[in-house]
Amino acid sequence: MAEGTGTERIVHRVIEQEMKQAYVDVRDGLKPVHRRILYAMHDSGLLHNKPFKKSAHIVGKVLAETHPHGDIAVYDALARMAQDFSLRYPLIDGQGNWGSIDGDNPAAMRYTEARLKKLAEELLQDLDKGTVLFVPNYDSSLKEPSVLPSKVPNLLINGSSGIAVGMTTNIPPHNLREVCAAMLMLIENPAADINQLMAVLPGPDFPTGAIIAGSSGIEQAYKTGHGKVTVKAVANTEEGRIIVTEIPYMLNKSQMIEEMADLVREKKIDGIRNIRDESDSDGIRVVIELKSGVDSTVVLNQLYKYSRMRTTFGIIFLALVDNEPRLLTLKALLQHFIDHRRDVIRKRTQFELAKAEERAHILAGLLVALDHIDTVVAGIRASKAVEDAQRFLRETYQLTEVQAKAVLEMRLQKLASLEQQAIRTEHGQLLTQIEGLRAILASEQKIFDIIRQETIALADEFGDARRTRLLPSEEAVDVEELIEDKDMVVTMSRAGYIKRIGLDAYRQQRRGGKGITAATSKDEDWIESLFVARSHSHILFFTNLGQVHWLKVFEIPEAGRTARGRPVVNLLSLAEGEKITACVPIRTFDAAASIFFATGRGVVKKTPLAAFSRPRRGGIRAMTLAPGDELIGAQLTDGTRQIILATRNGLAIRFREGDVRAMGRAAGGVRGITLGQDDRVVSMEIADEQKTLLTATTRGYGKRTPLAEYRLINRGGKGVTNIALTEKTGKVAGVKAVTGDSELMFLSKQGAAIRIPSKGISLIGRATQGVRIMKLEEGDELIAVERLVQNGA
Repeated sequence: MAEGTGTERIVHRVIEQEMKQAYVDVRDGLKPVHRRILYAMHDSGLLHNKPFKKSAHIVGKVLAETHPHGDIAVYDALARMAQDFSLRYPLIDGQGNWGSIDGDNPAAMRYTEARLKKLAEELLQDLDKGTVLFVPNYDSSLKEPSVLPSKVPNLLINGSSGIAVGMTTNIPPHNLREVCAAMLMLIENPAADINQLMAVLPGPDFPTGAIIAGSSGIEQAYKTGHGKVTVKAVANTEEGRIIVTEIPYMLNKSQMIEEMADLVREKKIDGIRNIRDESDSDGIRVVIELKSGVDSTVVLNQLYKYSRMRTTFGIIFLALVDNEPRLLTLKALLQHFIDHRRDVIRKRTQFELAKAEERAHILAGLLVALDHIDTVVAGIRASKAVEDAQRFLRETYQLTEVQAKAVLEMRLQKLASLEQQAIRTEHGQLLTQIEGLRAILASEQKIFDIIRQETIALADEFGDARRTRLLPSEEAVDVEELIEDKDMVVTMSRAGYIKRIGLDAYRQQRRGGKGITAATSKDEDWIESLFVARSHSHILFFTNLGQVHWLKVFEIPEAGRTARGRPVVNLLSLAEGEKITACVPIRTFDAAASIFFATGRGVVKKTPLAAFSRPRRGGIRAMTLAPGDELIGAQLTDGTRQIILATRNGLAIRFREGDVRAMGRAAGGVRGITLGQDDRVVSMEIADEQKTLLTATTRGYGKRTPLAEYRLINRGGKGVTNIALTEKTGKVAGVKAVTGDSELMFLSKQGAAIRIPSKGISLIGRATQGVRIMKLEEGDELIAVERLVQNGA
C-alpha cells in the first residue's frame, strides 16, 4: 500500500520480492522493469509498424502504472534494450541519440523516441489469450503480466546480468539460429547431452563480435552453470600499425584507448607512436600507429597481455525458476523455456477452443432459428416481453439462454440467403477448428510440433550469422593468424643485426642503377646476407659452426627499409663466435626432402629434412666440421638434383646430388670439390638445365651463363672456369641459378641494394668477365646476391 501526503510517496514491499528485481525469469529472460516497459509499449500500441512516440511518454506510463521507482532507472533500462552494442538482438527500435560504446549517455528522454522491434512483439504475442498469469500492480489499481508468453528464447539470445540476494547472474548472449537449433535437438531427443547440444550451440555470440579463445570454459558453464571464457579483440597488423576492428563485449572503447595510452606513458608497452579512433557508424576502427622499426606482432601481444583487449567473461546461469533463483545448466535453461512454451501453447489452445466453442454454440442456435424462421418470428411477435420471447425459444427449440439471446439480437439482414450461408460456413469451419484444437490438447506430440514449427519460423525470420569467432583453445589464438602470409625480405648484417621488410618496399630498377638503401650501418658493420621467404614459412638458420636454429619469418622483427634491425642473438641462442651462414625457408617438413650442405673447404653432405623438424632452444647439430672449416651453404633438395659449387677464384663444379649418400646430422660429409691454394667455396646452387648461372663479383660485375656449359663430372674434381676475373672485377661474391624472368637483389658492404630483373644481365660464356651490374661507391664492394621468389617458401 502507499502512504504519504502531497508528492511524498512510500511504497511498502516485501524485501525478498524487492531483491528479486535484479533476477531474470528463466521463461522470458526479462527483469520486471524490462517486462513492464515492453508491456506498456504494447499496451500503447507502439508496434514496429506504428509511429514512434517520445520516450518520456513511455517512461511516464511505466512509472504511473507498474513500476514505482526512479524515472532514470526506467529510462536506462529502456535505452539498453535499444542499443545494438548491449543486446545481441535489440528489442526496442529507437530514434535519436541512445548512447555509444564509448560510455556516452543517451540524450534526455524528452528528445528520444521509441517503438517495439518486431522481434519484441514475438515476446508479447498471445498475451491476451490467457497464456500467462496477470497479477496486481504495486497499488492494486491495475494488473500486469507476471511473465510474457515469449515465443523468443530471450534469456539466451540477449543474456542478462545482475546482483541480488548475495548472488550474481551473468548470462552471455547467443546466436538465435544456434539457440533454435539446440531447442529443436532437445525436442527431438530429450536425452541429448551437453556435448550434443554444443555441436549446434557451440558458445556465446556477442553483439560486438570479438574472439572467444578456449572451449573448456564454455563447456564447464554449459555443464555446471558456472564458467569463465577468455574474450579477445580482433586486430589486424599492417605495415607500421595495428588496427582493432572488434572489442570484447561490454568493454568501453574510450576507456580501452585511455588505458592503452597509460600503458605507453608508463612504458609497459614500447613502440606505440599514436592511437587514433576512426570508428564510425560502419563499425569500430582503432588505429595504433607504431614507431619506425617496431615489430607489430610484439606490440600486439603486449596489448593482449596488459590491456583490456583481452578480458575474461564469467558465465553464471542464474535465473528465477518458480520465483526462486537457481543455478542452471544449458540443458536446463533450454528445457525450462520449452516447458514454458508448451504451457503457453496449451493455454492458448484452451483459450482458442473456449472461444471457438462459445461461438459455435451461438451459431448453432442461430442455425436452428434460421431453419424455423417463420415460426420463430411468429412466436417472438406473440411474446409480450423479452423474457417471454427467450422462454419461448428455450422451451420450443431447446436453446440455451445464450443462444436465445443471440437469436433475439440477430439483425434482419441475417435472413438474406448469402448471410445465412455465411453463418453455416462459419459454423462448419468452427467445428473443424474445434476438432483440431481438441486434438492438440489430447497430444503432447502435436504441441511439440507447434513449438518446432514456431522455432523454425523464428530462426528463418530473425536469425543471422554468428559474429563472435570461437577458437578451440587459448593457445589457438596464434599471432600467425594475424599476420598476412606474404613475401618478406630478410637481411642480416655482419654485426649480427636481422630484420624483415615487405618485398614491395624495393622498387624494380634497371641494370647499372645505384640502388636504394637497404639498411643504414655503422662503419664497422655492413649487410652480409639477404633472402626472401613467406611470412608463415619456417626458417632454418644454419651457422658457421654447423648448428641449426629454428624461427618463423613473422617472428623476425619487422623494421623500416633503412633500419638496422635487431641483434640476432636476441632471437636465437647463439654461442660465442657463432654466426648465421645459411637460411632455408621451409613451408612443411616433407619426409622425402633433404638438406644439402657445403662448407668453405669444399666438403658436402646430405641429411633428411625431417631430422631438423624439432630443434632445441640452443640449436642442434647439423654437420660436424673439420677444424678451421665452416658451413657456407644449405639447400633444400629432393634427391634428384644436380649441385653447383662456385669458388671465390672463379671456378665451378657440377655433379649429381645422388653421388652423396644420405647421412645423419652428426656426420662430417665428403669432398665436393678440390680447391686450389687460397681458394674457398663461396656459393652452392641447384643446377637446372632450364636456368642460367648468374655470377656476381665484388666490384659489381656479373653475367649469366647457360648451365649447359658446365659439364657434369664426379664430385671431388677441380671444376671448370666460371668467370674471368681481373682487378677490375674483383673476386666472386656469389652465384645464383636463375630463369629469364627471375628478379634479383644485390647488396653492397655499405648497405646499398638494387633490385633488377635477371633478363637485364647479359647472357655470355663462362670465360668472360661480365658487365657492370651495380655502381659502387669508393671502398664499397658487392657482398650478397639473392633470387627473389613470388610464391611458395
